Amino acid sequence: MRSTLEQLQMQATVKLAIQGVVVKNMSFKVGQTLTITGVPNSEAAHFVINVGNSEDDLALHMNPRFDAHGDTRAVVCNSYHGGKWCEEHREGGFPFNQGEEFKINITFTKEQFLVALPDGSEIHFPNRQGDEKYKYMHFEGDVRIQGVEIK
Repeated sequence: MRSTLEQLQMQATVKLAIQGVVVKNMSFKVGQTLTITGVPNSEAAHFVINVGNSEDDLALHMNPRFDAHGDTRAVVCNSYHGGKWCEEHREGGFPFNQGEEFKINITFTKEQFLVALPDGSEIHFPNRQGDEKYKYMHFEGDVRIQGVEIK
């Protein structure tokens, strides 16, 4: 039996870049759960979690904002397709604290992404592309990602 890390290394190309961490060619399918653990920096303004097919085709753009882009303590979700951002979606509270570890679980169906936040609240964001599999993940901003797991 291989460890999750070995499976991740086999299934994905992971590269560290100035713009954050990019994971390509890792299959995230309908019914699976993506678990992300991380710690926002002690002076964090915001961070980003992207899931999609490429940097130009994002099914889920999740942007927890401590104080950024005119928002304070808000989780803003959106999608990016055809060179355009769609309508922003705001739902739920803000269960993130600077310097404190968080865990987010993202499960999706053909209709929606279900994002379970650290305090047990949920965000229901439409799967606007309707795809059954996504292969691209991108993490950036004022955060240290500690773990990415798909089950």
